[in-house]
Amino acid sequence: MEASMQSKNKAEKLVLEFLGRVWGPTHDLDAIDELMTEDYIITTGGVVIEGRESFKRWVTDFQSKLRNASTISQDIFSNPAETLVVSRWVCSGDNHGIFGLPGNGEHVSFTGIAIWEVRGERLSQCWVERSAFELYKELTN
Repeated sequence: MEASMQSKNKAEKLVLEFLGRVWGPTHDLDAIDELMTEDYIITTGGVVIEGRESFKRWVTDFQSKLRNASTISQDIFSNPAETLVVSRWVCSGDNHGIFGLPGNGEHVSFTGIAIWEVRGERLSQCWVERSAFELYKELTN
């Protein structure tokens, strides 16, 4: 079940727009400047990445290892104040060295959950957990 833009509030639409533009087929990194605060922080797998430019570099590196990456929101909801949004998603793409493993072009997918903080109608912070261990085990068996 893919989360659509219908009947979503502004904060949820902001997250869906980010996923569609940055993690969709176009990989539009300029959307990061439009949709995120300059001091944006993401904590992903326990690693903290600070600032939009650092985040762009991280996304570029990740997308080089997971080519044709696409993230589809399966479910999304927010608090009444629209300052926090939770998205449950599936990311898929072609393995070209994810987790430092040899790239084989195999199509892979994994699930994850992100919690987003919204400030001034922009994404300001995100905490991401994903099923990386399960995918790693699949790729090494």
